[in-house]
Amino acid sequence: MKLALTYALLAIIATIANIGSQDLTLHFYAGPYAVLLSVFIGTGIGLVVKYVLDKAYIFRFRAKNAIDDSQTFMLYTLTGVATTAIFWGFEFGFDYLFRTKEMRYFGGAIGLAIGYVAKYQLDKRFVFGYQVARC
Repeated sequence: MKLALTYALLAIIATIANIGSQDLTLHFYAGPYAVLLSVFIGTGIGLVVKYVLDKAYIFRFRAKNAIDDSQTFMLYTLTGVATTAIFWGFEFGFDYLFRTKEMRYFGGAIGLAIGYVAKYQLDKRFVFGYQVARC
């Protein structure tokens, strides 16, 4: 139960980082493809924040060196491809349906929550479980 609560709290932090960086991007850039650019930036920042938090507090993984950490991050990123599609589907779907920034962010938050549930299982099995087993 403690792990689930910790994971939920860290997912909320990563969601705030993602959505917050999207909003900040839109504050500074309102040109062509602004929403798309903001979602890409938010996704990247959210990915890095979530990786750092998951690695330290959920999986308690310590990389042997920078190469090991880079390889682990690449696996982490690969497991995020499908979950990112869920997140983007909800965010862009809500944007299309409701046409407001608030509802787009709400859709994004829903998509991130669904994606993070699936991502935990993928990371446990294919990223950190694999890495811990080979040590």
